[in-house]
Amino acid sequence: MRRGAFHYLIVPGWHGSPEDHWQSHWQRTLANSRRIEQADWMQPQRPDWVTELHRGIVAASAPVVLIAHSLGCPTVAHWVAQASPEALRCVEGVLLVAPADVERPGCPEPLRNFAPLPLVPLPFPSVLVGSGNDPAASADRARAMGEAWGSEVTVLSGVGHINVESGHHRWEEGLAFLHRLQTLIGEQAQRRA
Repeated sequence: MRRGAFHYLIVPGWHGSPEDHWQSHWQRTLANSRRIEQADWMQPQRPDWVTELHRGIVAASAPVVLIAHSLGCPTVAHWVAQASPEALRCVEGVLLVAPADVERPGCPEPLRNFAPLPLVPLPFPSVLVGSGNDPAASADRARAMGEAWGSEVTVLSGVGHINVESGHHRWEEGLAFLHRLQTLIGEQAQRRA
């Protein structure tokens, strides 16, 4: 499936994604992409974040592929749990990267209002990429989230939170996971035809 056939929505996590974050780089290089902006990146409120995601999805002019990082992943899960069937049909798939476990011991206080985390299958193809040493989610927890969401799961070794602090600026290797998601979307479309 052609990349230009989608509208990519970048869904950042807590604190947003700075200019040198891979999500910002991808936004600059992927055609038909834009970022979900939040009013408050420091004190996220689940209802507000989910509302902004919903606005971005329904306003898109083409089928949507979500590219979520960290707290963006629980935001997607909460949106799915409350979205209408019509809104859900706007999304073709989601790439979930370094999902934040908002139920973990020691979870930062500003993220706790995203718990409990909906752990039900997503109604579209998804690929989850976790890390064996991510402070925001253990490898086991990332796998459990991905399995509950029906995602194809990969846990990378020693890549941290897959953000600027862990050395992931352009993260061109990550585009292989986006390509894999697009393949899954194409396979699903063929089954429906």
